[in-house]
Amino acid sequence: MTAPSDGPDDVSRDSDAQRADRGDAERDGRRDVVVPMRLYKTITVFSTLIAVVGVVVGFVLLDAATIRLSLLRRLVIGLLKAVGIAPPSALLSAVLAVAGLVSIGVGAGVYVLGTRFRARGMGNPQEDADESSSNG
Repeated sequence: MTAPSDGPDDVSRDSDAQRADRGDAERDGRRDVVVPMRLYKTITVFSTLIAVVGVVVGFVLLDAATIRLSLLRRLVIGLLKAVGIAPPSALLSAVLAVAGLVSIGVGAGVYVLGTRFRARGMGNPQEDADESSSNG
């Protein structure tokens, strides 16, 4: 047996702010997550740090894939020879290039996901703009 309902207001008791947030997300196609300010700062710092490190490591790997005299490439070849593996140069270049591109992609993805968070009271910068959106 279910408890009696007072009406349609029981089904949806969202505050005006939550409805406005959901409406903004539906209009923009974005799904912002509202979090406390301390968590927002933590997410922003670490997502930016991880993104920057990912992109820098990716470019270092791409550099090692394209330049035969790269320090990282020499280190990888030395480690593989110590284990007893001697990969062909073209294969090593391909693996380093793919790893570099994946690292850059992961860094970009982390940054994009980190920008989905916002603290309470933070509006969408596009909403705050006083200028019209017409370019004419």
